[in-house]
Amino acid sequence: MTADTSLLFEPLRINDALTLRNRVVMAPMTRNRSPDGVPGEDVAAYYRRRAENDVGLIVTEGVAVDHPAAVGNAGLKEFAVPEMFGDAALAAWKHIVDGVHQAGGTIFPQLWHQGVMRLAGSGRYPEAESMRPSGLWGPPGRRTSSAADYVEAMLPPTRAMTDGEIADVIGAFARSARNAKAAGFDGIALHGGHGYLFDVFFWAETNKRTDHFGGDMAGRARFATEVIRAIRREVGADMPIMFRFSQWKQQDFDARIAETPDDLARWLGLLVDAGVDILDASTRTFDTPAFEGSDLSLAGWARKLTGKPAMAVGSIGLSKDLYQRPSEEEAIAGAGLERLMIRMERGEFDLAGVGRSLIADPAWAVRARTGEPFKPYTVEATRQLY
Repeated sequence: MTADTSLLFEPLRINDALTLRNRVVMAPMTRNRSPDGVPGEDVAAYYRRRAENDVGLIVTEGVAVDHPAAVGNAGLKEFAVPEMFGDAALAAWKHIVDGVHQAGGTIFPQLWHQGVMRLAGSGRYPEAESMRPSGLWGPPGRRTSSAADYVEAMLPPTRAMTDGEIADVIGAFARSARNAKAAGFDGIALHGGHGYLFDVFFWAETNKRTDHFGGDMAGRARFATEVIRAIRREVGADMPIMFRFSQWKQQDFDARIAETPDDLARWLGLLVDAGVDILDASTRTFDTPAFEGSDLSLAGWARKLTGKPAMAVGSIGLSKDLYQRPSEEEAIAGAGLERLMIRMERGEFDLAGVGRSLIADPAWAVRARTGEPFKPYTVEATRQLY
């Protein structure tokens, strides 16, 4: 059966200032191709090609905020993550944004602080201490994608972040959002999942603080809500803010922050009240039911509970999730499109975040619209900028 994908290509109004031309989103994926934090012409062409081929919204790879411990080695074999500060990087981003706009696209940067996932002594600023809310990377013995030697290095506890350090990181996000607006970006995306800094504040396993940044969900979400409010003050009322959240962590595939829909409502409600416009529900497989007793996905619950536009992401167009390392035969970039459209047509979520399929083929959206055969995804695609 060939899926009717027409709904994917209908516009979506986010707010008074922004309407997306369609619902296909390029999900953020680290590419590690920006030496010294500066994305080059190859990166500019990479994003422009997706805009030229019908992607409605591009969310960039994770971009380091203006803080020395923002990024480093988090299991990557090489280090070349782009930055959202410094004259050279900001000029490069303006060039990228201009190219996407000329192609009719929309682009948000995903602002990123790795937090506990950054290996101490790594990155462009090796002298900086890695930031941990309570000094904990994660509990031992959990199901994880990380190499054993990396986990062994990360497990020993360190000191907890001070209030002053938390304030510094909040300021770094605000400055970086201001820089992004000046470069011409259309919105701001924040990486709040996968065990990075926001996420380990949310997660009770790694946030053991007894002050106003710990305790109940309101306390554990306070760091995120203060960042969101600080960004809103910098970018104004009209610039959309997208927030990525996840249950699973790289430290623990089976982790859950919200055990029930009521838990999720409290968590997401805090983020929305702080100023989030779009919820990016990151799952390993986009249509996995989020809670027992319901077929609704995590993105579906996010939309139902908040009324905000929600994006489903997780192996859209592929037959296996990221950590199953699919072979070419197992990962045809088109698998599950019927399942995606069924859920979109019943109003479960608004946006489809396409990741690895768009790494392999910049024209994935065109193929989804026209019915042309999809290109297969292979792990080799992650080593190129097609």
